[in-house]
Amino acid sequence: MAGNRFVRRRAKLRSGVRQAGADAILVSNFTNVSYLTGFRGDDSFLVTGGSIDLLISDSRYTTQIQEECPGLEFQIRRSGQTMLEAIAKNAKKAKLRRLGFESSSLSFESSEKLRNAAPSVELVPLSGMVEQLRLLKDRQEIAEIRDAVQQAERGFRILRTMINGKMTELEAAHELEHTMRRLGAQCASFDPIVAAGSRSALPHARPTERTIGESPFLLVDWGATNSAGYKSDLTRVLTTGKILPKLAKIYRVVLNAQRRGIEAIRPGARCCDVDAAARDVIKSAGYGKRFGHGLGHGIGLDIHEGPRVGPNSEETLKPGMVVTVEPGVYIPGWGGVRLEDDVLVTPDGYELLTTVPKEFEDAVWG
Repeated sequence: MAGNRFVRRRAKLRSGVRQAGADAILVSNFTNVSYLTGFRGDDSFLVTGGSIDLLISDSRYTTQIQEECPGLEFQIRRSGQTMLEAIAKNAKKAKLRRLGFESSSLSFESSEKLRNAAPSVELVPLSGMVEQLRLLKDRQEIAEIRDAVQQAERGFRILRTMINGKMTELEAAHELEHTMRRLGAQCASFDPIVAAGSRSALPHARPTERTIGESPFLLVDWGATNSAGYKSDLTRVLTTGKILPKLAKIYRVVLNAQRRGIEAIRPGARCCDVDAAARDVIKSAGYGKRFGHGLGHGIGLDIHEGPRVGPNSEETLKPGMVVTVEPGVYIPGWGGVRLEDDVLVTPDGYELLTTVPKEFEDAVWG
């Protein structure tokens, strides 16, 4: 049962909290709360460990918690009571001596207010404990990511049939998001990047009123968030005019680099080595200085989560991790080429979750 999945996750966290020397942990990152409980709202904190396993929220979410978190104890803080006051009261009631907290999420100001509200409770900064659990996706999570990938891919296929030279970047981005929503996505994973010609040299370009027909090629970076909150992330380049020899050359360099990076994915591989497998191809082609970001990142409930696949990342890949592989070459004043796919680390290697064709011939629009 799905509920048991959340119970198991909290049990793993509680075990780690005990090993860290704390009685319980305050989870304040809303995505982490969702991962541990199944609750999809916000403004709600979880305190778990020892004799306490409690979600604290407000009256807006009473019915939602009952529907999404059957069997989970929860408390609706009373009107006029702050979240920190409710946490302090329950920490004292549970006789917690050392309460861990997510130091990367809870602000210094909030932690000080909590100290003052519960002076008998020692606060222990703990960071990354839930994120470590989230690194490895279970079968249901992998199925959710597959669903998000399929929604994104269907949206892109329809967009390709709609694109015309008079359409602006902004119109294309809006059509893509609308189509994904119409096909079942909750929303886009992030604001789609649609960048024509020289604007594609901006890795995080914002769509503008520039028309697609003004440029010979177009970069689209997009993804879908499915109904369970899991995300996908893809990038493709389309030629929208006369095929430029320079574009064909750089595209094939990037495609070869991406293939090398994907082929390096396997359990035990260091993320920096996967990055190097792709980066070396781009360096050898003379574009090393034009590839300034890491090769990829984990995806799941967040569009950017662990592990980080970059030149300085010593993390090792494990079965169940899902990462992007997205090398790029960016030349200011000319444009950029980036190709991105989502890849599952399997017990014996990898599985490519994305299926949008990406040979240069497939990039020809029309």
